[in-house]
Amino acid sequence: MRILQVASEAVPVCKTGGLADVVTALSRALVECGDDVGVLLPAYRGTIERTGATLRHELGDPLGLGHPARVWTAPLADTGATLCLLQCDPLFDRDGGLYGDPQGVDWPDNHLRFGLLARVAAQLALASPALDRPVDLVHAHDWQAALAIGHLTWWGAGRPATVFTVHNLHFAGRFPHSVLPAIGAPASAWSPSELEFFGEVSLLKAGLVHADRVTTVSPTYADEIRTPAGGIGFDGLLRWRGEAVRGVLNGIDTSVWDPARDEALTVRYDASRLDDKHLARAALQREVGLDPQTHAPIFGVVSRLTWQKGIDLLLEAWPAALAVGAQLVVLGSGEAGLELALAELAAAHPGRVAFVRGYDEGQSHRIFAGVDCLCVPSRFEPCGLTQMYAMRYGTPPVVRKTGGLADTVTDDDTGFVFGPPTAAACADALVRAAVAYADRPRFVAMQRRAMAERHDWAASAQAYREIYREAVASRGALR
Repeated sequence: MRILQVASEAVPVCKTGGLADVVTALSRALVECGDDVGVLLPAYRGTIERTGATLRHELGDPLGLGHPARVWTAPLADTGATLCLLQCDPLFDRDGGLYGDPQGVDWPDNHLRFGLLARVAAQLALASPALDRPVDLVHAHDWQAALAIGHLTWWGAGRPATVFTVHNLHFAGRFPHSVLPAIGAPASAWSPSELEFFGEVSLLKAGLVHADRVTTVSPTYADEIRTPAGGIGFDGLLRWRGEAVRGVLNGIDTSVWDPARDEALTVRYDASRLDDKHLARAALQREVGLDPQTHAPIFGVVSRLTWQKGIDLLLEAWPAALAVGAQLVVLGSGEAGLELALAELAAAHPGRVAFVRGYDEGQSHRIFAGVDCLCVPSRFEPCGLTQMYAMRYGTPPVVRKTGGLADTVTDDDTGFVFGPPTAAACADALVRAAVAYADRPRFVAMQRRAMAERHDWAASAQAYREIYREAVASRGALR
């Protein structure tokens, strides 16, 4: 099958979160199954040079923005997929992040930036020298790519099949009504049955309404977003889509996340050499400035620092962990208040708490290897990858029972699960983890069970391929 994936990020080209890992790992898995995969991304600053891409197609000015657009191609790392980079320098070649300025404020022209990405995706899917021939299926990820599915539907007959994946329903791509002409949407798109959403335009809704199949990144999250509590206004639409909505649990790239071969680690180990994990633990303590103790667990956090991620719950619960001698290392950035609170906690407890603001890929690997338990106390979590990385590294996670966390971690077996989104429930789970850590045979058995869990892409890729086949069958024969 010939597949075009459309997304705003993919490793190693560009990354802000788990979406980037998923797009690349799924692409690799699909290629291994025999599919022909292209991945379309924006050409952010430096990406053409870093990937060694070559110019394949001049697109003119698809949205009438007064700036030329081009597609460059290169191999997507070692996946076997083809990377397509959409160049439009005024939109993508700028200082700051993928979605916002250096201060983290969303770019005011994001509707144009990702509107162009979606428009070009639809054009490439139908026919393009950059992809040699039309594709059988477009798989769009999150609101930044959703409008591609809208365009293909609005343009009518002859379109490929479409699948839309919701990685986080809360990021709905909401903009004023006035943006519709600028992004090339028809006037009819301003309707509750199309893109209108509580008086604004939601680009995410283009995928929810028009895709042949809609997927989410875990079965539990697929159930949660079809309820008033989890659907944030989209639940009625998602219930109406019925069996077209599916939950497919994300996998992880086990060739990248492997403590026995991880080049980011100074000490490597596997389930048969868990004593070596203690060396990784000691190395992490030295790296981040924690006291060299072994009598109590080190808890870790690698996360965006937001309300969704429950970081405030962890902060409120932390005195209970301090009371039993635990240590904490946090790597992440996000809401200013949470960053300040973590910095103050680290200053108040030197040698016990370490806070590293920002993100470093290699250091994240060393945290997964070096801590004893990883904390993911999310209020909601569509899938979550960090708990799967942690289990792969013999680090039982402490998680809240929601979304993909509920689908991947079993309480007192491969980790520690708590229910209500309260500090008291979180504190209870932290203390239970500390008690388990003190019982060495019990904790080692838990580590080995966690490492034995299968979270690679094999089963998930096959689930996606079955959904692809259904979507293609609904459109007719393969191209």
